[in-house]
Amino acid sequence: MLSIYPACFFKDETGYSVVFPDLNWLATGGSNEAEAMNMAVDCLAGYLYLLEKEGERAPEASSVADVSLAAVAKELDADVKGAFVSLVSVDVAEYAREHFEKSVRKSLTIPAWLDRAAKEKNINFSQVLQEALILKVKS
Repeated sequence: MLSIYPACFFKDETGYSVVFPDLNWLATGGSNEAEAMNMAVDCLAGYLYLLEKEGERAPEASSVADVSLAAVAKELDADVKGAFVSLVSVDVAEYAREHFEKSVRKSLTIPAWLDRAAKEKNINFSQVLQEALILKVKS
């Protein structure tokens, strides 16, 4: 199912900042319009995916006509010069399958004795590696 939300794009010295006023001022950015739009899609997908995983309902999207670029700019103390409002759309389920849930195969090398010992204890190699990597990237 396609989710569509208006986003405010503000030109700044490093590229574009992107803000979703309907989604608690969710924000991202990019060095140019194309990168900012790609980041906006990723940001929107991630936010809506997380809401779904936590059992929360996403707020209703405003229409583009109801988004006041001037009001958002004032709230953020941003310049409206070069700013615009655009709809950002994403199929969250499809995006999640490709980017958040897709598993990739990795091969690794371990000592033979460790392989035998782990197999004797019925250790799931993939699960152990995932748990260890999650701990490592969070630290």
